[in-house]
Amino acid sequence: MLDLSPEDQDRIIEMAWEDRTPFEAIKVQFGLPESKVIELMRSKLKRGSFNLWRKRVNQGISQKHLKKRNTEINRFKSAAQRQISNNKISKR
Repeated sequence: MLDLSPEDQDRIIEMAWEDRTPFEAIKVQFGLPESKVIELMRSKLKRGSFNLWRKRVNQGISQKHLKKRNTEINRFKSAAQRQISNNKISKR
């Protein structure tokens, strides 16, 4: 399906599951458009889990699209989150 390492797939699923991480952040970090993220989620999650995730994303509860996000949110990550570079936690 997708030419991604298992670690990258896990990270993408984690980012996709998080309501406040927009699809655009996944595209910036992994080059994966929303349609491919959905394809990955569909193939890796149980059917019920996938359906629950899609329902959440489409109900407006999540802020998965930058156009739907609160304008006060102007970053992809929490200020308290450690610096991440190329999907690896940077050492200080």
